[in-house]
Amino acid sequence: MTRLYAATGNPGKMREFRLAAEGHPEVEIEPLPGYPQIRPCLEDGGTFEENALLKARHYGRHAPGLLFADDSGIEVDALGGAPGVLSARFAGLHATDAANNRVLQDVLQGVHPRTARFVCVIALVERDRVRGVFRGAVEGLVTDEPRGSSGFGYDPLFYYPPFGCTFGELTPERKLEVSHRGQALRAMLKSL
Repeated sequence: MTRLYAATGNPGKMREFRLAAEGHPEVEIEPLPGYPQIRPCLEDGGTFEENALLKARHYGRHAPGLLFADDSGIEVDALGGAPGVLSARFAGLHATDAANNRVLQDVLQGVHPRTARFVCVIALVERDRVRGVFRGAVEGLVTDEPRGSSGFGYDPLFYYPPFGCTFGELTPERKLEVSHRGQALRAMLKSL
């Protein structure tokens, strides 16, 4: 059995991490013990890769084994790739998902086309040694109004044309089949 520790306080991400591991009975994903008490990592990288590596190295020294950290977000073409690495803080430092969604809707008022992509980068470390960096991306569009109550983050605004709905309207299992996080997780699990 391979145990992986996840450096996240986001319950939505943790659910997706564990869901991805269900197809790998030899892998168990657990939250990093004591994560809430560890000084937060300063995410000042300019890319998803840089932030994922910063977080993995920061939290990896606290893990009793393999640890992974991710950085993910939405890139909107009409905004030059923003919010990008600032996705979780688009409406401010401690913004809620609803607040971030409202700000994105406001800045895109009257803007078309609304092409966008979700990006996820996962860095896997063993203490301070990087074992791998894995990237996933999925293309879509930003809707005018939120649709669906499933998922988290920008899911209710992210329309995926092949399925004809937003990620917020998908079951977690269906979303993971095509999502940025699902792609990165599958690549990481395959590397073990």
